[in-house]
Parts: sequence; C-alpha cells; structure tokens
Amino acid sequence: MSPRPRRLPRPHRDDILIAAAGLLGGLGFWAIGLHSQSGRLLPGVWVLLPLFVMSALELLRRTAPPLALSLATLTLVTDQFTRGNLATVLMFTDIMYAAVLYGTPAAARRIPRITVLLTIALPLGFYAWLRSPDTLLVGVGTGLIAFAPAATGLLVRHHREAADTALLQAEQTALLAEMDRTQAVLAERSRMARELHDMVANHLSAIAIHSTAALSIDDPKTSRDALAVIRENSVDGLAEMRRLIGLLRDSSGDQEPAAAPTLAGLDALIAHARTNGLDAHLTDERPTSWKLPTPVELAAYRIVQESLTNALKHAAPGEVTVALTREAAALTVCVRSPYGERPGPRAPGSGAGLIGMRERVALLGGEFAAGVRDDEKVWQVRAELPVPEGGSTL
Repeated sequence: MSPRPRRLPRPHRDDILIAAAGLLGGLGFWAIGLHSQSGRLLPGVWVLLPLFVMSALELLRRTAPPLALSLATLTLVTDQFTRGNLATVLMFTDIMYAAVLYGTPAAARRIPRITVLLTIALPLGFYAWLRSPDTLLVGVGTGLIAFAPAATGLLVRHHREAADTALLQAEQTALLAEMDRTQAVLAERSRMARELHDMVANHLSAIAIHSTAALSIDDPKTSRDALAVIRENSVDGLAEMRRLIGLLRDSSGDQEPAAAPTLAGLDALIAHARTNGLDAHLTDERPTSWKLPTPVELAAYRIVQESLTNALKHAAPGEVTVALTREAAALTVCVRSPYGERPGPRAPGSGAGLIGMRERVALLGGEFAAGVRDDEKVWQVRAELPVPEGGSTL
C-alpha cells in the first residue's frame, strides 16, 4: 500500500478570522479604488490575485510558518507588478511576525538578521543603480514591512519563553516542596512508629508472655501472679497510649508537651523488667553531673527499653546487664543478655525493634551493633551516641 499524502494541520480559529478580515479589508480598498501604487504592468483586477493568495497564506501562519513566509514573499513581489493593495502588505507583515513567533528557534534567529541585511542592502543597491536619493526610501519601506514585524515577533517570543521558563521553575519548586513535605511526613510517621513501638512493645510482650503462662500452667497462685502482672502492664501501656494520642491530637500548642523519658528513669524501667520476670541489673553508677542533650537521653532510654523487651521475649534464663559509659564526646549503651535455647513461653517478635534502634542511632550520627558475643553465649546490643560539645558540660 502506498503511504497517504501528508496533510497540513487544520488552521487555528484566530488565523481564519485574520485571513477573513484581511480579505474583506482588501476587497473594500479595491471597491473604493484605494491602491498603494500606480502605473504598473498589471492593471485592473490583477491586484486581487495577490490579495486572495496572501489571505489564503494567513491560514498557514501558525501551522506552517516557513512555507507561509516563503510563498508570502513571492506573493508580495508579484504584488509590486500590480496597482497594489494595502491589505496585502499588512497581511505580509503579519505572516513575517508569525514566522518568527511560531517558527523554529533557528528560524527565529535567522529571519531578523536577513531582514536587517535587506533593509540596508536594498536601498544601497538601488542608490548605486539609479543615483537618486529617493531610492533610500526603499530601506524605510523594507524596514517597516520586514524588519519591524520580525523584531516584534522575536521580542514577543523571548517574553513567552521567559514566561514558560518561570512557570517551569515555579512548577519544579512546587514539586520539590511537595517532595520535601512528603519526606517530612514519612520521617514523622517513622518517628511516631518508633516511639509507639518502644513505648508499648514492652508492656504487650509482658502481657503475651504471662497470659501464655497463665493458660499453660494449672496453678492458681501462678495464674494470679500472671494476671497481676498482666493488669499492671495493661494499665501502664494504656497510660502510655493515652499520652501519645494526646500529643498527636493537641495541635494548638496551648498545652506543654509531655516530658520525654530520660536516663533518670532507667531504675524504674529495670525494676519494671524485674516485675515481668527478667533478671535485669544496672551495672554502673550514673553521676548526677551528667548533662546530655535531650535527643541523646531519649535515644539511650529507648535503646535500653527495647533491649529489655527483646531479652524478655528471646533471651535464655540468666542475668541481663545494662551498662552506660560516658566518654569525652560519646555515650555508650551496652545491654548484654544470655543467648541460647529458652524454655517456656515467649512473645513473637516482628524484627522492628532492632530496625528502630538502628534508625535512632543513625539519626544522631552514632554507631550501632547487635549480635552474638562470647562464643555465641551472650547477645549484646551496643550503641555509641555522639554528644556535641554543647551537651558535654559536667
């Protein structure tokens, strides 16, 4: 099958209106006998031929500007052999303007340069040929019908490109702002997830372990003790949940934010772990002169809390030790628990605890390690949290 011939795009509605207005205007000038020239080779109705051709080329001013300009130039030359019509010349200037405005970038650069050369060369050429000062008026006419519309089209094109560039930059700025907002929301959601996990996982793990013990051991005293621990952890967990929900709901800023946990609460945290059946001990004395930044204290507290929760769920029977070491520019947290087979009930783990601890340490620019030590008999969690100079006063 032979390919179909390529068709020109449909003319724009405004181009149709411009062509119709130019044609009607030219017919009006012809009807009243208004001509731009006299004494030409083709008198009478020949002046209408360039008029009709030029008005038809107006339909291509936007869809095919190079073709329209080339044919319009030939039509204007033909019009010079008739008595002339002002509408034909005006439509040519519009096609010249459109060729620069809607043409390719190369054409937009080339056409004004060519019109400048024509504006200068034509009058000089005619003057050299005829030796008459009147021939210099040819340059004025060429500048008005060629260079002026080309320069106007170039100026409008530059303004439009600048406006498009500004719009694109505004859209890119809005996109970057939306990306920043999305990342901020995701970061806040991750922070809330870590906080919720660290606050509630300890209580829920204890509830799961002791409820399993109460169901699996047929001993009234054991069941009563397990239920007491379950009730205590339920109340504490509910209080923590209410505190977090209150912080999330209160967006007015009228209330003071709840105090974040600090290292001063480690004794109570370890005592609570003992209540849940974990043999946990703090192996060092924390000097009261320690003054750490709030993010460091919160991260250290949550790391100890999550490590105790993991030990409650996974550690073998034995002592769990918590050690804090203060150096010049860092706080080191180390939690060690027995590693091996553990008899009795345990709570399932999701693996989010280690991820949360690692993220907390990474946000502070510290180092985190968790794994088996001492010939696979001890599970150790070690976090080194940098302390800025402003937070190292003694």
